[in-house]
Amino acid sequence: MPFQKLKPEIKTIIENENLSVDHRLSQVCEVLKENIPYYDWVGFYFKNGDKEELKLRSFAGEPTDHTIIPFGKGICGQVAVSNENFVVPDVKAQNNYIACSINVKAEIVVPLFLNGENVGQIDIDSHTPDPFSKEDEAFLQWVNEEVAEILKAPSA
Repeated sequence: MPFQKLKPEIKTIIENENLSVDHRLSQVCEVLKENIPYYDWVGFYFKNGDKEELKLRSFAGEPTDHTIIPFGKGICGQVAVSNENFVVPDVKAQNNYIACSINVKAEIVVPLFLNGENVGQIDIDSHTPDPFSKEDEAFLQWVNEEVAEILKAPSA
């Protein structure tokens, strides 16, 4: 697992104040997609102002039509309500799944908390059936904790 190897690289990206928050988020998505073979699409969704919906902010992978997701809809929308990680080993077995691509076999969504509030999430699609482990969950929670640090800045 490359998770421990990726941590310093992600920390370097997060701490680079010469880049905008969006640029850093995009770089984190790229690093995850390029270095973890079964991460085929990586994106950050955030609460869209006062609306009960999520808005895609940064991603790496194929473009998606799902740039706005209502709370409760799909895996991401469910995580916005539940505040809990959601690992989907087989997307075809999920009733409330929003299909992004016929190639997606599995998905993991981990909420991102800022000052105890669920403000967004990292969403990962995989073309590999059932690839996600507890190590993925722990690593993505760590990534979100790092990302929360840059969101605390006034310009975020």
